Amino acid sequence: MKKVTLGAFEELVLLATGTLQDNAYGVTIKMELEDLLKKKISLGALYAALQRLEEKGWVSSRIGGITEKQGGRRKQYYDITKEGVVALSEVRNMRNELFSRLPQVKIDWLKS
Repeated sequence: MKKVTLGAFEELVLLATGTLQDNAYGVTIKMELEDLLKKKISLGALYAALQRLEEKGWVSSRIGGITEKQGGRRKQYYDITKEGVVALSEVRNMRNELFSRLPQVKIDWLKS
């Protein structure tokens, strides 16, 4: 089985895409992440991450309908794929395994 390589930012983008469900497009993903991270994210960085995730097969994109609000432009929506959910699960399992190996002293530091 191929090892999952998912950067921290890609992981957050993938998670945000999954949580937004049918409303996941560039601006809503950006707003979700900015709200979570409490910092600005460039649309360029976001779209680059989405493109990498799509190339890996972890998100798929689709074009929405034309709306007046968009000035006649169509939105590109993103959906997390089954493979994307599997990748997130594998990354979470790896993180949990490593976290479980932390010495108790360091875990106590997190509590204080």
